[in-house]
Amino acid sequence: MKPLPLPKQKNLRADCAWVIYQILEQGKSSRECLERVQRRHNAKDNAWIQEMSLGVMRRLPLLQHWLRSLLDRPLKGNKKVIEHLILLGLYQLNFSRVSNHAAVGETVAAASYLNAAGLKGLVNAVLRNFQRENLADKPVDDAIINSGLPKWLFKAIENAYGDDAEQVRTETNAMAPIWLRVNKLQTSLAAFTQALDKAGVEYTLSANHADAVILTKREDITALPGFEKGHFAVQDGAAQLAAHYLKPQANERILDCCAAPGGKTGHIVESAPDTQYVLALDADATRLKRVEENMTRLKHTVDIKQGDAANPDTWWDGKPFDRILLDAPCSATGVIRRHPDIRWLRKANDIDNLAQLQRRILETLWGLLKPGGTLLYATCSILPKENMAQIQQFLADTPDASLSPIVKTETVDKPGRQITPGEQQMDGFYYARLVKSAD
Repeated sequence: MKPLPLPKQKNLRADCAWVIYQILEQGKSSRECLERVQRRHNAKDNAWIQEMSLGVMRRLPLLQHWLRSLLDRPLKGNKKVIEHLILLGLYQLNFSRVSNHAAVGETVAAASYLNAAGLKGLVNAVLRNFQRENLADKPVDDAIINSGLPKWLFKAIENAYGDDAEQVRTETNAMAPIWLRVNKLQTSLAAFTQALDKAGVEYTLSANHADAVILTKREDITALPGFEKGHFAVQDGAAQLAAHYLKPQANERILDCCAAPGGKTGHIVESAPDTQYVLALDADATRLKRVEENMTRLKHTVDIKQGDAANPDTWWDGKPFDRILLDAPCSATGVIRRHPDIRWLRKANDIDNLAQLQRRILETLWGLLKPGGTLLYATCSILPKENMAQIQQFLADTPDASLSPIVKTETVDKPGRQITPGEQQMDGFYYARLVKSAD
């Protein structure tokens, strides 16, 4: 699909349609697209654009089903974006607090900002016909459409989770809460929650995380008390388990591989402030800047390097590590509820390619681990091929690797802990802890 420039003049709905177009037609991430449009809007409008564009991602199969029944033929070329504008209009009419009058009128007007004033009549007719035919009240007898997921992922979850698949799919399409991790080197949970209380911020505490706070509604994170002082980091509860399972100790050399944006790196330092050396490694220079920013704000000192985990000759100093956290590149299917565009950016054949990359990195990093050392393998995936099957095969092929169980139910045949989306309010995650023979 031909690239589409950002509308010359800012307009809420035109810019939102542009974001949807970029994700679905150009394969861009929502984060990248939203950053571009949000530079020219205020905070309130930015929140609206994000809510609407990501909402369309969650409801896309149903919205497209309605669109196909209302549009005589698909739009092509530089007019394709008008389909995305109509999807936005349908979402507003059914899944938002926007009045029907504004959902239709303002969406029709936005066509002019997308160089398609001649299609305003079409946009108006489609949205009016949707209302006239009461399509929202007519049930759609298609489980895949109703799931909000692509067909390949719907079936992958079905195959992996059986009787629990429906629950996993439902949670995958839910809204994720915002978790904070208190930086106990700068403050305490009691002091931080007292500051939140004083500021009128609503939250709950986690029964399973000693330093976690879960916000009960969306907040401007940078405006929360203690942000500038590094009193907390944004990190989901599942990701907060990484440092707990890695168990860093004093006077150790620790590698956090694929570290950006640095949440787990910071938690490692907070868990073992007397550790000798922590290296945060990532291949993406842009994302490494976020690691630097986060470490500076949290007042942590770590070594930060850009490098390919599968090619350590370019970044490794030759000294083995006591512990390695490998947050492996993955499908990110466990965090779709937080980043709903992922479901449309990932394809079925990506999983095999990712599994091969994970294995290559795992084998490479194993050679950098001291005898007796620990490697924690982690993904934010819910697919067995990237998780349990990956570790099963690695254990079978690696004589000096053994499983160090995280939970009592683990065996070599069923290694690791799989967390599903929504479990204890957490994202989907997988962990397996491996130990290298001391001999």
